[in-house]
Order: sequence, then structure tokens, then C-alpha cells
Amino acid sequence: MDSSTQSTVFNIPKLKLSSSSGHLNMPVIGLGCAVDKCLRCAVDKSDTDALKLVVLEAIKLGYRHFDTAAMYGTEKALGEAIAEALRLGLVSSREQLFITSKLWCQNAHRDHVIPALKKSLSALQMEYLDLYLVHWPISSKPGELGFPEPKEDLLPMDYRGVWEAMEESQMLGLTKSIGLSNFSRKKIETILTFATIPPSINQVEMHPVWQQRKLIEFCKAKGIIVTAYSPLGAVGKIYGSNQVLENEALKEIAKARGKTVAQVSLRWIVEQGATVVIKSLNLERMKQNLGIFDWKLTDDDYDKINQIPQHRLIPSDFWVSPQGPFKTLEELWDD
Repeated sequence: MDSSTQSTVFNIPKLKLSSSSGHLNMPVIGLGCAVDKCLRCAVDKSDTDALKLVVLEAIKLGYRHFDTAAMYGTEKALGEAIAEALRLGLVSSREQLFITSKLWCQNAHRDHVIPALKKSLSALQMEYLDLYLVHWPISSKPGELGFPEPKEDLLPMDYRGVWEAMEESQMLGLTKSIGLSNFSRKKIETILTFATIPPSINQVEMHPVWQQRKLIEFCKAKGIIVTAYSPLGAVGKIYGSNQVLENEALKEIAKARGKTVAQVSLRWIVEQGATVVIKSLNLERMKQNLGIFDWKLTDDDYDKINQIPQHRLIPSDFWVSPQGPFKTLEELWDD
């Protein structure tokens, strides 16, 4: 990457998290740190080296939120990149950054939550996270992290036990806020029946082709911010699709507004009151993804977007488990 072409440092707006320790604000756009080829624990050195460069360039552009997970296998690389950014003076302190990681299924058990979080912190070379998420509403037999999960290893989650351990991690100062990922309205309701610290975030697939209208309305009513992942369709991933970037309605809007389809999709997400994490290795696209804050979608744009047929990209058989507690992914996302 040639950083000499950079001229603008973007100022990214933030949203206040309702259940955080202190007055924590989350940037509305963050950089996703999953590897491109697939979701897996063991990543190639070329992947991690590329990620380090991307994180440094992202910080130069103004990105301050970085989203990783134990299962991505990129916590160590992200931590090394941030340490380098601090050494170079690209940011003056850790407090200027917002770091998210996630609890994987093998550790989604009451007694495993805090040890798993401490392991993530060690990999990141950090004393605390800004946000720690329960990655999926499902547990599996403890062991080495891996994906996909063997069908026979999937287990129903002890929601109360896991969430109480998540709350403890926030009270101990290991993370400033806690939240969920891939949780349906029904499962969030279950958490809220016993939570003393409600989730600040629910991170889910969201884009104009899967708009999550009911979930967004529900989360807003509960003071929970929705974070969109795969906002452009996750092209290149095992579940990815070009249905967002090749959508004709979005192309029409982009052409009329002099924007890219990616910018239209990201602007729509932000206008829903959501935050977003997006992955890019391309410097120019990283810049373009931040160029969404000085314009708005029109009523005519919304008329077109509201007519887009809805389709979840993650298929319903993503985690089929005939011998386990779930027959299809629909049972994980039972609304």
C-alpha cells in the first residue's frame, strides 16, 4: 500500500453505548479483521502480515474501531499492528481505539468465559477490550477452537450462566461493554429476563438485501445498538454473495447520486441508527467506505431500497445438526 496518496483523515461519528462502564462511545464504522478466504482459527502468515498493514493504513485514515474474534485467528496480528501504531505515534494512546472481540462456541460455558477473554487479551497485548460479544447463541464441547463445528459437538447454551460470566468480565474491568452476535429477538428477550447488565450491541448480518427491520425496531426499543456485519454481501467468504453489490436498485441510486453501491449500502445502514464493520484490503475502497457522512439518501432512494426482495446470505443449513439440538440455522434465529 502506498500511504503517500493519503490526504484526508476522516472524522467518524460515534454512538453512545447504553450499558457500558463509563461513557463509552462506539465509532459507527469499524474495520473487520476476519481473514478473507473463510472463517478459521489457523491463518497464513501472509494473511496476518497483510492485516497488520491494513490496520496501520486504516488508522492513518481515521478508523478507530477494529473488530476481531478468537475464532478468526487474527487477535495477535491486530495487537501487533496496534502496538506498532502506538510506537509510530499514529495514535497517542490505547484509549483512542475501540477494540471488539468475541467468545467462540467451545468457550461459551460459564467457567470458560473469563479465561477465554483473558486469552484474547493476551493475544492482543491489551489490558481490556471495549466490547466483548457472545459470537453465536450456541455452545459446543470445550476444546480447541475450530470451524465448522462437528455436528455431534453442538450443545444448547446455558444463557444465564454465560451471560452472568460476561457481566462479571465487565465488572472486573476486562471489557468496558458486553453484547451479543447473531441473536434473535426471542433469544435477546431471554437474556433480558435475568440480565443485570443488558447487552449494548447485537451484531448481525445486515444490508439492503437483508434489512432486519423487526430486529432493529426491537433493539432500539431495548436500548441495544445493532452492528451490521457483511454489509456488502461478504463476497469471497464461504457464505458470501454478490447480491448486494450487483443489486439493480442500489446501482440506480449509486449512479444517480455519483456514489458507489458500497457507499449507498453503508449510508443506508448508518441511517438506520446502526453501526457497521467492514473488511477491505484496498486503500481506495477503505477511503470510499468512509465517504458517507456528508450526504443523505432521499425518499425516492428509500422507495427503491424498501422494494428490494429480502434474502439472508447465511444459508439455513449453515450449521445443520440432525443429531444435535438444532435441525437448521432457523432454530438458532427463531423470532
